[in-house]
Amino acid sequence: MKNWRFAFSRRWFGYLAVAVVFALVCVLLSNWQLSRLEEKRVSNSRVINNYDASPVALADVLGDVDDWNDDDTWTPVEMTGSYLEDDQVLVRNRPRSGQPGFEVLTPLQLADGSVFIVDRGWLPTGNAQDLPDAVPAPPSGEVTVIARLKGGEPALPGRGAPDGQIATVELAQFAEQFDQPVYTGAYGLLDSEDPAPSDSRPYPAFKPELDEGSHLSYAFQWLVFGLLGFAFLAYAVREEYRHLNADDPAEKARAAERARKRAARRTDSDVEDDLVDASEAGAR
Repeated sequence: MKNWRFAFSRRWFGYLAVAVVFALVCVLLSNWQLSRLEEKRVSNSRVINNYDASPVALADVLGDVDDWNDDDTWTPVEMTGSYLEDDQVLVRNRPRSGQPGFEVLTPLQLADGSVFIVDRGWLPTGNAQDLPDAVPAPPSGEVTVIARLKGGEPALPGRGAPDGQIATVELAQFAEQFDQPVYTGAYGLLDSEDPAPSDSRPYPAFKPELDEGSHLSYAFQWLVFGLLGFAFLAYAVREEYRHLNADDPAEKARAAERARKRAARRTDSDVEDDLVDASEAGAR
């Protein structure tokens, strides 16, 4: 007589609750991966729409010094002013192609007196010190700059830096440095300078790659994991049923049929392995 009453015990309901919780966690993780995918698609669309657009005046994008909209990321802007080389700083811990280095941030004072921070590019760490071997000077005098906008970075609590360096592009700290208004919503990655510097310039930023990553496949994987939890639960119930009903004639017949099918699937190599194992066991 079939006996499934054990599956309605408190123990198995507990296992079912664990499987449900595991499935819910997998669904949440799947949704998180889908949200990451959507963020990546939005980021890619900003590159497609903005990166190669024609430059516009800075004031046309940032009406106030603290304005910022993420949809303006990578928008090329044009401005004219004079670099404040004495206030130039290095952003430390900025790797590029696996090599450690620094970003060079140089304030640009515009005609109205306001200050816009320009990231002039990347320099590798020097051979003998935790500094670049040399920092190319920006053009002197009036210069017209085209740069692509990026939002400022948050402060990193507990992260310090030596004099002349900063740990993150936290634009608010520049506002404390100058008496003039400072753009604190965004800064710019240098594209071109006119006139060009007399010396070489830091390495320009790479164009962002359009890659959605593996978020979609990870989302499906988490859903599969959630289903596998129920599949494992069903397998465990079936195995316990077989164990508890091993003396039932119908179950004995099914067990014999399963054994016959397993034997039919055995290959010559399986038989040879069994003979070798038996021979080794006899020798011991």
